[in-house]
Amino acid sequence: MQKIITFLVLGLSLGVLGCSSKGQKEPVVEDGSALERLPFVYKMPVQQGNIITEDMVDSLRPGMTKRQVRFLLGTPLLVDFFHADRWDYTYTLRRGHEPMETKRLTLFFEDDALARIEGDMRPDPQRAADQEPEALIVTVPDWEDRRGLFKRTIDRVKGEKDEQVQ
Repeated sequence: MQKIITFLVLGLSLGVLGCSSKGQKEPVVEDGSALERLPFVYKMPVQQGNIITEDMVDSLRPGMTKRQVRFLLGTPLLVDFFHADRWDYTYTLRRGHEPMETKRLTLFFEDDALARIEGDMRPDPQRAADQEPEALIVTVPDWEDRRGLFKRTIDRVKGEKDEQVQ
């Protein structure tokens, strides 16, 4: 009888203690678990959207067709159904614990020709001219006979045999 009472008291005390912790809320972490915020935990870089470089933007010229722009920059991330003459290119990059980088480029077309460029990157003709490669001169060294002793001997024997056959 004493064992039954002990088990009942123990069960009731565990039940009461379990209910008392029900009202406490766990801390909410915005960026995942608390371990992810530690500096020694690796977070993989995440890239989304179209990667657009300054060289690609410098290649854009007013009057280019949509097909030429698509060849240069790729398919736009966002093509508005109601504004078919506007293409939006967005690129985001999150490296580890650093804040997210965002780059935007918006192209406007008129009659299937590029009319206007807006966004974080703009074409710079001076930058494009600076990156033009100058004349490239390549010097080729003269050929040197670097065959080994064995290979030269075999070639001479073959040469002598070829002369004897003729």
